[in-house]
Amino acid sequence: MGLRELKKRQTRTLLADTAMGLFAERGFDRVTVAEVAKAAGVSANTVFNYFPTKEDLFFDRQDEVVAHLATVVRRRPAGSPAVDAVRADLLAGLAEGEPTYGLSAEAAVFWRVVAESPALRARLLELGERSEAALAEALAEESGAEPDDPLPRLLAGALAGAHRAVLAEIRRGIVAGEPVAAVRARVETAATAAFGLLRAGLADYPAR
Repeated sequence: MGLRELKKRQTRTLLADTAMGLFAERGFDRVTVAEVAKAAGVSANTVFNYFPTKEDLFFDRQDEVVAHLATVVRRRPAGSPAVDAVRADLLAGLAEGEPTYGLSAEAAVFWRVVAESPALRARLLELGERSEAALAEALAEESGAEPDDPLPRLLAGALAGAHRAVLAEIRRGIVAGEPVAAVRARVETAATAAFGLLRAGLADYPAR
């Protein structure tokens, strides 16, 4: 990584971290981009150069999250069903404490800020829809489906919906103050069972 790229990454991290501190203290809707810029020691235009909207400042890893399931499907071992790849990746993330899953006591603050902001709740729903659409595109490519074939979109809804539901269970447990280990154990059991049921119908999809 060159010096220029490193500096840009450091600035992006500084802005996101500064914003999160203010959002956690005062709530998302009560903080302006100008206040974030002032606290970070930059201009408001600099903030917008890195984050087009205030919601982007909060969900600073949204592009990674949106692309994740589609990437998992595309990179799975040859001959492996998509449902197995999604399940294995999900369970590995639970075991390893994947940061975007919010499976930590510290994540309670993040999710409370979301719960208090209509704008953030709307963005969270949008991110789920975009992730599902990206997964549907990957499934369509893998299966060779015609553009007007709705099957990849329907099955992407099943897989992405189950994945979102698992993360929602994590969110509920963490915000309620449950021990992280207890939330992990409960969610792992439920996710294993849920994806096992999905696999019964999707074991051969998409055929390569």
